[in-house]
Amino acid sequence: MAVVSNSSPLIALARIRRLDLLPGIFESVLIPPAVAREISPSIPVLPAWLRIQAASVLPPASLLRRRLGDGEWEALALAIELRADWIILDDLPARRAAEATGLNVIGTLGTLVAAKRAGLLKSIRPELDALVRTSFFISPQLYNELLQAVGEIDS
Repeated sequence: MAVVSNSSPLIALARIRRLDLLPGIFESVLIPPAVAREISPSIPVLPAWLRIQAASVLPPASLLRRRLGDGEWEALALAIELRADWIILDDLPARRAAEATGLNVIGTLGTLVAAKRAGLLKSIRPELDALVRTSFFISPQLYNELLQAVGEIDS
């Protein structure tokens, strides 16, 4: 399975010390060089399951009008080139760009839900609370929807 990530989900998971969830869900994750540079202050030593790979082509011209960061551009280009099974993105414009190219998108919160469903977490509530403490924005409605989705609260 080919999985490509942008920097923000990796940094968010590293801040709450749950980067370990990713290999349990995806086995390995590829990041382009720009993402490696962006995450280096938060993740100075890359775990073995997180590998750097550069794209050999640019993203489609149709995406060039979108305002994305270097890491997002390179992650999109790599995911498109590899026909990745998943791209891990949190930024809404980048998610829309990925979806416009037909990529399957998951973010930090979706990763926590996937980890719970895979039996890697007993509860996502502590992880959501930890994210909120790091200034990760989760609306109260989305917070409750996530807990409902994994059966931690009734609807």
